[in-house]
Amino acid sequence: MGRVKVAVVRGGTSSEYDVSLKSGGHILRNLPHRYHPQDILIARDGTWHMGGVPIHPEMLAQKSDVVFNALHGSYGEDGKVQQIFESLGLPYTGSGVVASALGMNKILAREAFSKHEFKLPRADTVFSYESAEDGAHRVFRSMSPPWIVKPSSAGSSIGVGFARSLLELGEAIREARKHSEKVLIEEFIGGREATVCVVGAFEGGRIHALPPIEIRKPVGRPVFDFELKYGGEMEEVCPGDFDFSTRLLLETLAIGAHESIGARHYSRSDFIVSPKRGIYLLEINTLPGLTEESLLPKALAAIDCPFGDFLDHVLTLALQGK
Repeated sequence: MGRVKVAVVRGGTSSEYDVSLKSGGHILRNLPHRYHPQDILIARDGTWHMGGVPIHPEMLAQKSDVVFNALHGSYGEDGKVQQIFESLGLPYTGSGVVASALGMNKILAREAFSKHEFKLPRADTVFSYESAEDGAHRVFRSMSPPWIVKPSSAGSSIGVGFARSLLELGEAIREARKHSEKVLIEEFIGGREATVCVVGAFEGGRIHALPPIEIRKPVGRPVFDFELKYGGEMEEVCPGDFDFSTRLLLETLAIGAHESIGARHYSRSDFIVSPKRGIYLLEINTLPGLTEESLLPKALAAIDCPFGDFLDHVLTLALQGK
């Protein structure tokens, strides 16, 4: 019996192109021997390549058994490329079309979360028809500073800003608008930042939460933005230094977030642990980074799970249609 042909799709048209290249490269280097890796690059202009040769996506159905989706951001993480895989009848890793669309859109994800018993920060939306100034004034009248400003549909903390004044709020909205027409404004909640990775369907069909990771930012950096995320300045403590009850609650909430949007295979949810107000769910990432420096591989290492075993597990779930 021949090896299973795995199309590792990476690159893409989003601003997270470089991160996706690294995720895909890490996957290609660590696939177990029973898999035959195929490096599928989507260029920034949207052209698909196999072995350096431009191809039509339909060729994947003829040459591959399963897709490992290593894309990040728009097109790869928002349900669009998932629609292509489904139209080709190709099994693929990661969440399906609807869950991907929900997870990518922070506003829609909040709506899904609000139907469950999660604590969520107060929030408002600045819509595309509003100017940054009008939106800032409206939010300023309804929610006290400081604020966290996020593009509604972007990953890797791209475009995330922090504002303490009306002027800063308008500037942060304009910056976030470079990445998404709609902008989410959240109240700033002080506390310890935690992120929890979830891996789906182990023995007995149980979803498993990996140990919570604590994110410690440098003094004077209130926002976990793209520069901080990939600049090497932050400290990632894995497992995080949380007491037993806090750790257990974080893990339970991460599983709940994963299930609330119908995610599958794996995800990562971000939280704030406030000493006075409790644990707040911030957002979910249905295709978290899988680079050597990414948080999910670090959480796997904390439980002595080889990265190749994780890849095998996720691909097995995809091939089984789970």
